[in-house]
Amino acid sequence: MKIIYGADYNPEQWSKEIWLEDMKYMKEAHVNMVNLNIFGWAILEPEEGHYDFKMLDELMDLLYKNNIDVDLATATAAQPAWLSMKYDDVLPKDQSLNTIWHGSRQSYCPNSPNYRRRAIALVRKIGERYKTHPALKMWHINNEYSDHTHICYCDNCARSFRLWLESKYTLEEINERWGTSFWSQKYYHFSEIIPPRQTSADHNPGLVLDYKRFMSDSILELYLMENEILKALTPDIPISTNFMGNDNKPLDYYKWSNSIDIISWDSYPDITKTESPMNNALTHDLMRSLKQSGHILMEQAPNQVNWRKRNPNKRPGEMNTYSMQGIAHGCLGIMFFQWRQSLKGAEKFHSGMIPHNGVETRTFKEVCSLGKQLENMTPIEYKAKVAIYMDYDCWWALEYEPGPSIDMKYMDSIRSYYSYFFHHNIPVDFVFENSNLDNYDYVLAPNMYMIKESFSQTVHKYVKNGGQFILGPFSGIVDESDSVFKEGYLSTIKDLMGISVVGYDVLTHSNSISYKELTCIKWCDEIKLFTADSIADYQSDYYKETPAVTINQYGHGKSFYIGTCFNEEEMNKLLSSIITIKGIESPYNVEVITQGDHVMILNHTNIDQMFELCFFHNRSNITIKAHQTILLKK
Repeated sequence: MKIIYGADYNPEQWSKEIWLEDMKYMKEAHVNMVNLNIFGWAILEPEEGHYDFKMLDELMDLLYKNNIDVDLATATAAQPAWLSMKYDDVLPKDQSLNTIWHGSRQSYCPNSPNYRRRAIALVRKIGERYKTHPALKMWHINNEYSDHTHICYCDNCARSFRLWLESKYTLEEINERWGTSFWSQKYYHFSEIIPPRQTSADHNPGLVLDYKRFMSDSILELYLMENEILKALTPDIPISTNFMGNDNKPLDYYKWSNSIDIISWDSYPDITKTESPMNNALTHDLMRSLKQSGHILMEQAPNQVNWRKRNPNKRPGEMNTYSMQGIAHGCLGIMFFQWRQSLKGAEKFHSGMIPHNGVETRTFKEVCSLGKQLENMTPIEYKAKVAIYMDYDCWWALEYEPGPSIDMKYMDSIRSYYSYFFHHNIPVDFVFENSNLDNYDYVLAPNMYMIKESFSQTVHKYVKNGGQFILGPFSGIVDESDSVFKEGYLSTIKDLMGISVVGYDVLTHSNSISYKELTCIKWCDEIKLFTADSIADYQSDYYKETPAVTINQYGHGKSFYIGTCFNEEEMNKLLSSIITIKGIESPYNVEVITQGDHVMILNHTNIDQMFELCFFHNRSNITIKAHQTILLKK
């Protein structure tokens, strides 16, 4: 299987003479696929019901003639101005019901009947026209869902929200789940329920959580309505839509993944931050784990981006290293935004494979070199014995304000634990509510503020059969309605953990624990032991000499509770005493990935590195230059 290589291609910005030049340079760069028609709606449908496919026909034929496959987009990510002006329900509303106007992209309400009606008509036209075109190899639905407009509070959304609620709950169940006796919020008719619009004080947490679920489902409905059309027309053509990585909070990507053939995502690491290589690796692992199969890096910048306050160039070799990191973590394809750097528009300073200054640039030479390198490679199968539990409902609920501490951030907790495995070169998968845990030696839940009954049963079985489960602080607090367990914290897994949590302290200073002189930060759970033993006790404050880290034997396995937080270095020291899987030692931000017969070494630093590499009883002295990738055979 060949590795996909290419970019978003926006030829509508260029003359036909440039198109012919593009074909020549795509061959030179070893491009074998392009994403086409991402933002083509206004050209394809200049007025309602009148279509013009002349340009797209010509481009599809030209790409096929030059042996370049097409990931054909449905163009629904940015509606034409006439649609926004003609139908006032299309544009979204903010919390104060102010209109978010057109003139950018993704400026549509996901529950607008007119947006949906016109999008369906467009997608059906595109699908019918190109369903047998030989260049078509993949469908690309919309683009970067939720990246700009991820929520709307308009009247259409209010009506749809009530219908969504009615399909799930009775009014009595809503009042019970949301605890509407508080602040006189009880509902007697569904018509009384509105979105969490601007109000005088804090919203009901249950309402906010269900509205987040509803919005994720509403946007998913947009994807599914397009997917249904294309699947009926082209059942053998895979369908994807590009996700936005681990910081994209509005969408439950796990729920979405069931309807997507190939997961893809857009990677734009901040190259000025030392944690970016780790964060990028984490996202690859998350995206791959959504379907436990290969994924595509659908967008990355060949050089600088344009939307941060300061946008430095990638150093020589840095783009290659980030690309090869994707391959090492299971990517089936490496693509860019975009092929040719724009001369006009909001992204004219976002780099392209061909920059403003043409093909004699370092950027173009580097993408040509990468293309040649990938042409001789095949995707790598990625396997892990460690898994981290991820739950979007928990993320949404945990970070609702007000809460005990603004410092308790869901993805920060996951990154804190993941960093140990990244820096010890131990492969990691992510698991979800319905995942099978049997093949993992360790499962970690850095935060499980919300415990779902189904996962509680799964993790009980996993540990009882010999697995090892590690749970982080402020866990076991609420159920799926964001209601605090009346039986107390950790109540549904108290037997598994062998402890109860009787309280907590939000730290505005630091504490310490009686293990390796570690300093803890942010949070301290107050723990009472039942069947568990203490690994480390707190060293100060009113809970001095009470457990901070515990271990419990349960069946054939073990459970660990880490009732506090640490910085990255301190967390690495603690986990090194719990995790017995042997990693591969390497300098900081030098990644070593062993999968199958391959060993890939990635230097994410700006300096040359020398170290002794030990794997499978082999020892080698390695010298790797700044931002260099080395691929070895075992």
